[in-house]
Amino acid sequence: MKKYGIGLFIILIQCLLLGSGHPNYLILLSMDGFQWNYPNLTTTPHLDYFADNGVKSEIIPAFPSKTFPNHYTLATGLLPDHHGIVLNNHYNYDKQEWYRTSDRNKVEDGSFYGGEPIWNTAEKQSVRAGTLFWVGSEADINGMHPSYWKKYQHDMLFADRIDTLVSWLKKPINSRPRLILWYLHQPDSWGHELGPDNPKLLQKIEYLDSLVGIFYHRINQLAIKDSINIIITTDHGMGDISKERVELLDNYIPKKWLSRTSGSNPIHMFEPKKEYFDRVYNALQQGSHFKCWKKSAIPADFSYGKHSNIMPIVAVADSGWSLCWEADIQDRDYLGGTHGYDPKNRDMHGIFYALGPDFKTAYSHNAFENIHLYGLLCRLLNIDPAKNDGNIKNLEAMLK
Repeated sequence: MKKYGIGLFIILIQCLLLGSGHPNYLILLSMDGFQWNYPNLTTTPHLDYFADNGVKSEIIPAFPSKTFPNHYTLATGLLPDHHGIVLNNHYNYDKQEWYRTSDRNKVEDGSFYGGEPIWNTAEKQSVRAGTLFWVGSEADINGMHPSYWKKYQHDMLFADRIDTLVSWLKKPINSRPRLILWYLHQPDSWGHELGPDNPKLLQKIEYLDSLVGIFYHRINQLAIKDSINIIITTDHGMGDISKERVELLDNYIPKKWLSRTSGSNPIHMFEPKKEYFDRVYNALQQGSHFKCWKKSAIPADFSYGKHSNIMPIVAVADSGWSLCWEADIQDRDYLGGTHGYDPKNRDMHGIFYALGPDFKTAYSHNAFENIHLYGLLCRLLNIDPAKNDGNIKNLEAMLK
């Protein structure tokens, strides 16, 4: 013991207590709607620190580039077409019920969520997990919750969120989570209101960067700071829209032709009444600034159209255009920003930063699809992944 020192002894004890032979912790932060280019447009010294001392990349969302589908994809490594959260609000045909983000009973019902989220994967392998407001983490998915979790509180101060996760990391080692996922709902709504190129939005990006600095400072005050890997990412980016670029669905089809419809700008799904199916489809084919497909004919690169929750017809606006019902446009002029477009539109890409003992230093990685993140999380935690659509080989280069 004298030869190797007390430090090695402590590490060995940690490995035994953690049960996996791997002492490092992992924190994943998502800041909703944080477009990849925001740090290039303003001053973000704390994110720059992550880039200079860790890994920087762009993350590409799954289609549709909306919040709930992509946060659950980040957690499972499954495409929305496979995990079933196919839009923020959608009809579940197996359950014959609507899943709506505003309905807390549905959001907290585990039967709506397919696949295995990372917190379940971890807990099954004796790795404690904590989640703070991550999509799906309030639900009893396959009868399980993470060891630590909270119901969503939209008004909870960002500083209080940091306090919460720090308190978890100060717990005794035998009850301390090794995996934490936490969520900030900005800059998404700011981007919707102001648009991605608005100077007022960039001021708010600087504010979020300062929160990253506070968060990182608090982490560095912990005794286990050198054993913590941190990933900062997002669910999607943000694209500019204008009241001059709007297509109204009412100009093509009346709602009375439909049994159901779901979606929001710029993506919509339709279930026509049987006698109107051809009329709906043919009318939507006439759109100048949006694409419309039958469910079975959605382009293969969207990886979308097989799940039962997807309605028979899907329409998506061209990048920069809005597609909406006239009733939805009364409360706003579509002057800001939105997301949901084809992920090949780079405006939909988001930030990715990683820093910690397992990551390379000052390494720039090619943009990658978000389905691969789940496998990376499993690798960092030294646990076996559940079935997923990603491939860890796509991200191995960012690891030491």
